[in-house]
This record gives sequence, C-alpha cells and structure tokens, in this order.
Amino acid sequence: MVKTRVRFAPSPTGHLHIGNARTALFNYLFAKKTGGTFILRIEDTDRERSKKEFEDEIVNDLRWLGLDWEEGPDKGGPFTPYRQSERQDIYDHMISQLMADGKAYRCFCTEDELEKARLQQVANHEPPRYNGKCRNMVPLISRSYEVQGKPHTIRFRVEVGVVEVEDLVKGMVTFDCDKIGDFVIRRSDGTAAFMFANIVDDALMRVTHVIRGDDHLSNTPRQILISEALRFIPPQFAHLPLIMGADRAPLSKRHGDVSLKSFREKGYLNEAVINYLAHLGLSYGEGKDILSIDELIEGFALEKVSGSPAVFDMDRLNWINSHYIRNCEPKKLRGLLLLHLVKAGVNLAGKSVEWIEDAIDAVKGEASTLSELVEHLKVFIDEVKPDDEALAILKESGAFEVIKAFREEFEKERPITAERYKSVSERVKARLSVKGKALFMPLRVALTGRTKGPEMEKVLALLGRDEVLKRLI
Repeated sequence: MVKTRVRFAPSPTGHLHIGNARTALFNYLFAKKTGGTFILRIEDTDRERSKKEFEDEIVNDLRWLGLDWEEGPDKGGPFTPYRQSERQDIYDHMISQLMADGKAYRCFCTEDELEKARLQQVANHEPPRYNGKCRNMVPLISRSYEVQGKPHTIRFRVEVGVVEVEDLVKGMVTFDCDKIGDFVIRRSDGTAAFMFANIVDDALMRVTHVIRGDDHLSNTPRQILISEALRFIPPQFAHLPLIMGADRAPLSKRHGDVSLKSFREKGYLNEAVINYLAHLGLSYGEGKDILSIDELIEGFALEKVSGSPAVFDMDRLNWINSHYIRNCEPKKLRGLLLLHLVKAGVNLAGKSVEWIEDAIDAVKGEASTLSELVEHLKVFIDEVKPDDEALAILKESGAFEVIKAFREEFEKERPITAERYKSVSERVKARLSVKGKALFMPLRVALTGRTKGPEMEKVLALLGRDEVLKRLI
C-alpha cells in the first residue's frame, strides 16, 4: 500500500492568510490520520515578490499553530531541495523534454499583442485564451529568434478533448480543453510558471494527495495535462471550499487583517485558532465544538468536507478563544501575556509573580483575547478613566455619598479582608439606607472604572488597602 504524502506549499509573497492556514491544517490532519508524511515546500519562483522574511514568518506561524512537518527546507528529506528557487534545473530539464516531444513551443507574442487579442475575444463573447499565433511557427524560425535573444515564453500545447477529475470533495469535474488554450509553463525571465513547477514537484516528491483551496481548481486540468505529457501519475485532488466573509464575499483584506500574524498579535491562542479552523467547512458532530488535536485528527475525513463555502464568524472564534483563556492556567497565561503587556506599556515592576497570577485568574473570564485580558489587568495596575457606563453610575443621585461612606468605613479596617468587606457593606447599607445596585455599583466603578468585573473581594485584595483608599477620594 502506498504511503500517504501531502504537502503545504505556500508562496512567500506576503503574510500567511487564515485560509492558507486552514489548508495547512487540513493537510496536517489528513497526514496524521492516515499515518502519512506532511511536507513543507516553499514555492518562491516569483522572484520579484518572494522574500525571505515572509518565508521565515510562514514557518514561525506554522510552528505557532503546532503543525510540524517531516520534510522541508529546514529539515531536508529524500527529495531536497524544498525551495522551488533551488529546483530550476529540474524544471528546465522537464521543459526541454516537452519541447523535444512537441508538447511545448516558444511564444514570442508581446504583452501588448496578448492584451489586444484578449480584449477582442471578450468583445466577441469568447472565453479569453491564447489565440495560438506562435503554435505552428516553423521550428527553424523559432530557434533563430531565440538565438537572436528575442524575449519569449514557453507554452504547453493543449489538444482538443476533455479532462475529467474525480475530486475528493467536489466529485467528478469535467473541463473542456477547447476553453483552456495553450498556457505558459516558463516565463520570459526563464523561471518556471507556478502551475508547472507545482505539479512537477508533486510528482517528483511522490505526493499522493493535493489538498488545496477551491481557487486552484481551474489549474487542475492544466496540471493533469502536464502530468500525462511527462508520463507522471497525477495525485488525487481535494479542493476545499473558500472561506467567505459575513457579506458572502471571499475573505480578504476588505474584511480586516486576516493574516495569521494579526490573530497572533491580537492575542488568540493557537489551540483556539486550530479548533476554529478545523471546523470551517467540516463538521465533527453535534456538541463537538471544542476538541483536542488528537480528537481533531481522529475525526478528520475528506468525505466530511462540505462543498459549500464556509463563513468566517469572528464571534464564534472569540467564543472559542475565551473558552481556552478561561481554562488556561494563570502560570501559562502569564508567559503568553508578556509581549502583550510590553506592547501595551504596562509596568509590573514591584508586582510579585503570585500577585500577577492572582490578577490574571481574577479577570481571565472577562476576556476573549489576550489583548483584552491586558486591558482588564490594567484596572489593578493603573487608575483607569471610567467608561461611559461607569460615568452614568457616578452621576446617579447618592453615588458619591456611597463612595464617601465606604472610604470612611474602610479607613477603620486594617487590612481589608473579605469578612471585613462584608461588615463594612452592612454598615454603609444601614447608614445610608441603600441596598443592591445602588450600594455596590458606585464602589465598583470608583475602584475599577467599569460596571463589570471580578467579585469585589478579589478587587479589594488585588488593589490593597492603600490603593483602595486612594481611589475612593
């Protein structure tokens, strides 16, 4: 039995999109479920846009998610190199083979000529495709142009017929070759085109399953034709439905920053992101919203992937992230929060580790991201300005009398313990004849600037007597 081999092959031309992260995850889950190999391959044939810093960021993002690979640029493997920029000799050899077999030819058409032909086809209500001007050029003339240094691309010769693909998600898909046209497999700068390098590497690296986004479906017939021309056995294809925004448009920058980097910086936990992405377009069953990575692997199956687009629901992601924050140990959260605290300019000098973890434990149930958690922690570190709801409470009749009474009673207590707080509350209640919200809310907003938060006993313990008296002036 052939061992499963899948790959994630990002182009280092920008930040890792949340949709690409889901593709990486699905490949990883499939590899683990089938006992196969997960490969990382960097597709950097776009010389102008590919950057090493983007490659490094992609690698860091994948590691942050908890995904690991058996073969890749950093680990090597039996089919090294794993960067396409280092495999040009392989592509040149394959293209020469196609040229010798009459399956490819040189095209000397300029960009202006191609654009003019495309516009004419659109005007004639025809599918845009190469018009075949150089297809039947006499080989001797073609070769002489090349010797003269005339810029040219290499095109693959598409014959009349159909291409059928048994997609593991979409089912049988049929493509009419007449609508494809001869396509470029080598650019004018000598580099291999994406779809050519992609399928050649899949074949040579013995990839058995290509799991990728639905936006690559149109490349599939071209890649199958290339495989057949080079006598390769094409992999099985599974095209994942696109991720849409709430407006049902493909998820993009118009919906905000949807890079994995931005979610990390906002304070989403990797476990939450993994869990959320795993459920985008795939159901694990009713009541199985929060699953461990082992449970995700066990329940994964390409047959369960929906053929319909998945809608990215930020509220859902926030709910899942809040679950993981709420159930995370304060010690672990303290480590995760360090960069967020520094970024927010929060100074913890003089605060003990025990105090910090107690503060985290007190407010972690209030936050859906680590950034929000930092904002809640600020309440105990720096005096905060009351928000609109708190200001409304302070403007209510009798609010300042309640605050003043609490301060006078707290001055008699040393220290302010939970039991003494209860006693103080009873005295203020009797003294002013107030109770419920009118008694406790002015105290809360005076101490925290907020109408919601941890139990008052925890607030008093974290602030300490001196700070409590200072804030009740």
